[in-house]
Parts: sequence; structure tokens; C-alpha cells
Amino acid sequence: MISNDQPAGRKLIWAINVTIDGFADHTAVIADDELHDFHTDLLGNVDIVLFGRKTYQLMESYWPVAPEDPAATKSMIKFANTINSIPKIVFSKTLQKVAWNNTRLIKEKITEEVEYWFLVQPIILGTGKHLVEGIQDQHNLKLADTKVFNSGVVALHYKIRE
Repeated sequence: MISNDQPAGRKLIWAINVTIDGFADHTAVIADDELHDFHTDLLGNVDIVLFGRKTYQLMESYWPVAPEDPAATKSMIKFANTINSIPKIVFSKTLQKVAWNNTRLIKEKITEEVEYWFLVQPIILGTGKHLVEGIQDQHNLKLADTKVFNSGVVALHYKIRE
């Protein structure tokens, strides 16, 4: 996500769910109203949302139609309306087209992130893709904030250590 709260320029916010054993899998998460409200608030501070292919495909399969889902809660509908209205960029070398409104497809990668939100899920998954696979350079981070949710999810907010 690109934040709009810095007058001198934009900052990049990377928010991702991760299990206690270090796997990144958005299908193995607690997705209750409290977390939807948290993400809706976080989205209120961004100009654009950035996705990789897998997360984009997971998100675009539900959120554009979520407001019509009779099982959707008020928090889910608010999140859907918020994310549906924000421009999105998908970074993928394999995806050929995108259909979600306000979405562009870009074939190159972003090389630097400025802020990180790790939402640590109280789940031991045991298998999957590790969160930091492929990282080659060391990144020294400074803890900026934490938030503990009723579900046991812990949000850890880090900034680049200067």
C-alpha cells in the first residue's frame, strides 16, 4: 500500500499475514470483524494498494462482490467498499490481465519497502511458503507499534532503522 500521510512524499506500507511458524498464507488466517476494521482503517491512509499475483487473485475473487453477499458482516462490507474504491497495482510476470476495478498490471518488482505490518496469526501451519523466502539483503527494522486483537492475532508495525 502507498500511504498518503507524508506531505514530503509517499511511503510504502507492506502488510501481510504470517503464521507463528513463519508461513505467509492468506487462506490460513483469522478474518474476523476486528481485523477487517483494522485493515479498513489502514487502507484509509493509502493512495494505492499493491498486490502480488496470488494475493490479488485471492482478493479479487471475493471483495468486488462482497457487498452483495448475505453472509458478509458490516465490517466486511465496509472493508470491501474501501478496498474496491482504491486504485490497485498488481505486480506479476505471469498474469495476463486484471479485472478488478481501478487495477493496473505491472511486470516489474518493487525493490524497497519502507514500513511493514506483520499480522502474526495464532496458527501453526506446518507447511507453505516462508514469509522471507528469496530475501538476499539484510534489513534492520525498528519496532514502531504493536496491537493485540481479541482473536490472538498480534500486529507488529516496523519501520526501517535509520
